[in-house]
Amino acid sequence: MENHGRGHDPRPEAGGAPPTDPLPYEGIWRFTAAAVDASVPQARRAVRDLLHRQGVPVSEDLVYGLLLIVSELVTNAVKHAALLSPMLAVEVAVGAEWVRVSVEDNHPYRPTALEADHGQTGGRGLLLVREVAREAGGVVDVEHTSSGGKVIWAALPLKPATLP
Repeated sequence: MENHGRGHDPRPEAGGAPPTDPLPYEGIWRFTAAAVDASVPQARRAVRDLLHRQGVPVSEDLVYGLLLIVSELVTNAVKHAALLSPMLAVEVAVGAEWVRVSVEDNHPYRPTALEADHGQTGGRGLLLVREVAREAGGVVDVEHTSSGGKVIWAALPLKPATLP
C-alpha cells in the first residue's frame, strides 16, 4: 500500500469558521492499493495505524466503526469495480472535531444502499456503512470524480453524538 501524505487542513468545504492553526493530529493521508481481496485488511491496518500514529483522539467504538466502514467500502471496490479500476485509493482526513474516510475507484457505477433479503449473505455493505455513520452522528455520500470514477466517503465526529 502506497502512502501519499497530503498535509494539513482537511476541514469541511462548506461554511464554518475561518481556519486556525491545525492541531497536531490534523491532516489528510492517501493510500493506494490494488483492487484485490488482500487490500481489505491492509487498508484496515493502515487506517488504524495512522489514527494511532497521529494521536487522533478517537474512542475504541469510533475506531471500530471507522474500520468497519473502511472494510466495507474497500470490499465493495474490490468486488464491483476491480474490472474497470485495478487500483483504488483510501483517504483519511482528520479535522479538529471529525474524521473522514473515503474510498475512490475509477468505475463510474454509483452504488446505492439496498435493503437485502435476510436470507442473502451479502449485499448490505453500503447499508451497514450508512447505519454505522448515522449512529455515530456522521454522514455518508457518494460523489463522481473528474476522471469519471467515484469516491464514497463517511465523516464521523470525534466526540460522541449526544442523544436528544
